[in-house]
Amino acid sequence: MRFESSTPHRRLISLTPLVDVVFILLVFFMLASTLDKWHALELDAPASAADGTPLVGSWLVRLRGDGLDLNGEAMDAGELAQRVAARIAEYPDQRILLQPAQGVSLQQLVDIIDRLRDAEAAHLTLLQP
Repeated sequence: MRFESSTPHRRLISLTPLVDVVFILLVFFMLASTLDKWHALELDAPASAADGTPLVGSWLVRLRGDGLDLNGEAMDAGELAQRVAARIAEYPDQRILLQPAQGVSLQQLVDIIDRLRDAEAAHLTLLQP
C-alpha cells in the first residue's frame, strides 16, 4: 500500500549550470578584453595672448580633410614626421602649431599628434580652426 504525503515534493535546484554559465562568461570577457594601456594625451591649459608666447620661427601644420601641409607645402604624414624629426634633432625647442580645418575628425588630429610625438616634438600648440 502506498501512502501519499500531504506536502508537495520539492525538487532541489542545482547550482552547477549557473556556475558553468558564470565561468563561461568570465572566460569570454577575459579573452575579449584588451590588456593594453590606454595612451592619454597630456594637454595643458591654453595660453592666452597676453602670455607672449613667441610664434616667430614656429612651424605651422595645417590639417585638411584631403591631407596636410607644413608651412604651405603639401605632404603626407610620413614625410611630415621625417622633416619634424630632422628639425627637432637640430633645434630641440622647435615649436609646432597644429591647425585642423573644419570637418577634420578628432581621430585624424590624434594620429598626427602621435606622429609628431614619435618624432620627439615636445612643443605642440593646437590652434582653433
